[in-house]
Amino acid sequence: MAKPADTRTAGRKAVAKPTRSAAETEKIRAALAARRDELRAEYDQTLSEITELQRDRLTDSAGDDQADTGTKTFEREQEISLANSILERITQVERALERLDEGNYGWCERCGNPIPVERLAAFPSATLCVTCKQLEERR
Repeated sequence: MAKPADTRTAGRKAVAKPTRSAAETEKIRAALAARRDELRAEYDQTLSEITELQRDRLTDSAGDDQADTGTKTFEREQEISLANSILERITQVERALERLDEGNYGWCERCGNPIPVERLAAFPSATLCVTCKQLEERR
């Protein structure tokens, strides 16, 4: 019985993946790990600020008018949104490290073509080439 074709790879041209030197791989790994560590520190700082805002809200709310309460709620929600965004970026960097270990780093997950070095330099956790990313954003 024949296996059904993977619709993501159907019609894809086979591109030979050149091997990356061990030194290049380690340089990329170190940069990704450093970025992950920066993001974790930023995430921890944001959580600390959320905790402080919550503590201030509980202890300093006596005598607040509606505007003060609204401002404090807005600030807390803004910090929570920032924390979620940072957490998403941490996940993206960890996924890039996994792809590096698997030998798939730098290759578009949709079309299989190489992701330009310039794109990876600007956005090291990119999983799609520019063309595929533009197609995704149009949806």
